[in-house]
Amino acid sequence: MVSKKPRIVIIGAGMAGLTAANKLYTATCSNELFELLVVEGGTRIGGRINTSEFCGDRIELGATWIHGIGGSPIHKIAQEINSLESEKPWECMDGILEDPLTIAEGGYELNPSFVESISSLFKNLMDLAQGKVIDEDGEIDARLKQAAAKSAGNLSVGSFLKQGLDAYWRLTKDEKLAVNGIGNWSGKSLEEAIFAMHENTQRTYTSADDLHTLDYNAESEYKMFPGEEITIAKGYLSVIESLASVLPAGLIQLGRKVVKIEWQPETMNTEINNIGLPVKLHFCDGSTMYADHVIVTVSLGVLKQGIRQDSGMFSPPLPSFKTKAISRLGYGVVDKLFLQLSTSIADQEINDCKTKFPFLQMIFHQSDSNLRHPKIPWWIRRTAFLSPIYSNSRVLLSWFAGKEALHLESLNDEEILSGVSTTVSNLLSHNLCNSAGIPQPKFAKVLRTKWGTDPLFLGSYSYVSVGSSCDDLDSLAEPLPKNGNICSDSSSSSLSSSSPLQILFAGEATHRTHYSTTHGAYFSGLREANRLLKHYNCIGV
Repeated sequence: MVSKKPRIVIIGAGMAGLTAANKLYTATCSNELFELLVVEGGTRIGGRINTSEFCGDRIELGATWIHGIGGSPIHKIAQEINSLESEKPWECMDGILEDPLTIAEGGYELNPSFVESISSLFKNLMDLAQGKVIDEDGEIDARLKQAAAKSAGNLSVGSFLKQGLDAYWRLTKDEKLAVNGIGNWSGKSLEEAIFAMHENTQRTYTSADDLHTLDYNAESEYKMFPGEEITIAKGYLSVIESLASVLPAGLIQLGRKVVKIEWQPETMNTEINNIGLPVKLHFCDGSTMYADHVIVTVSLGVLKQGIRQDSGMFSPPLPSFKTKAISRLGYGVVDKLFLQLSTSIADQEINDCKTKFPFLQMIFHQSDSNLRHPKIPWWIRRTAFLSPIYSNSRVLLSWFAGKEALHLESLNDEEILSGVSTTVSNLLSHNLCNSAGIPQPKFAKVLRTKWGTDPLFLGSYSYVSVGSSCDDLDSLAEPLPKNGNICSDSSSSSLSSSSPLQILFAGEATHRTHYSTTHGAYFSGLREANRLLKHYNCIGV
């Protein structure tokens, strides 16, 4: 009698799912040990990686950066498939534009050296929070480091940053007497607003709507690879397509959204169903499928929805250690807004200017609402910048996080264009445009992402929130049943009553040190594939 092949079903065709599928298939394709299948609820592969085009330029609607290239497996794949060079222009092809133009609400251009002093303060504070060594150039940096050491028990990054800014003001109070304001801005209110601009950038890095919800102690566990951060010339999707290219036709099934996962906890004395497989998947079209092992790679947002009583994604419900970790971990929304500069501005007019549209850092009033321009929309006020996606591009980019991102998703194109135009007109007054050589911009087209309301993702990426810890990331990665007896007999596919490794979990939110990144997703996919290969004594096949 021929033994049945173990059936492994991977839910999700993003970075984690396709990395796992690639590893399982390439490690065993010579002997076809597994019956392998990837089911994807959407109509495309890639998950939160989605390369697209806008107005002739290649853009990333999802994952954008390789966070450090030294030792990065993503960078290695991109090199091997020649994706790091392209004749077609792409987002951030020349990195982050330098020499930003910083404008305060009302159209006041700020001196770069004034901006740099607060920018350096913020960078040093974040370096301290992340456990990095800072250069102590003077008394202020040295005393900030001492203050940080004393406040290491802070619950949140937000509270630590506030204490750092307050300490800076105390240490420099004599100097502050000489800091002049501009227009209706005081010197201190400008510093506060510049600091807030950097906090808003940090919100997009972490996906935390409020940095007071971002756990302080976890910051030092988050890791990046060394070296520069780059984008992929031919698009992030080229890496995904490379991982999928080795898989045979039909192994990836699109439009197969899983709505329920039935499994068999070892504490249940029920018999395995008559199919002989412990896990039963229910799809949105009413069809079902059985499996020996299921690797779940859906987002933390989908898991958060899935553990609600009215959802019933898992039957029986996940054990409490798993649901508590899912509940405690943070998961936020980050969206990108792309705008095309109108071609109604004559090329000759632009070329006559000293510069085209700048890397515009936007500074808004913080404490005194009476000083705020009434026509600048609230959803723009926590946005840090508006910038061409590369030098001289007609496509501009801005990032949104949290409540502002969700509101952006609800607006129509006309509302977005009106809000941005009003804001930019306030910042780039005609006098400033004439002196700096910047034409008054007009916008023709708009494109924004909608990760928060997409039912397949319900957000962008995870963070460690106050009340959680990196231990919760490890708990989320634990396979179920948790204490199943591992059967390593590769000659038989029969399952013991404990049916180990029924549900495995992968995805960026399951990686302790690289969460929120494609690196974390990649490593988690490898981890779960190797877990199954080890289970069947296949490591090294």
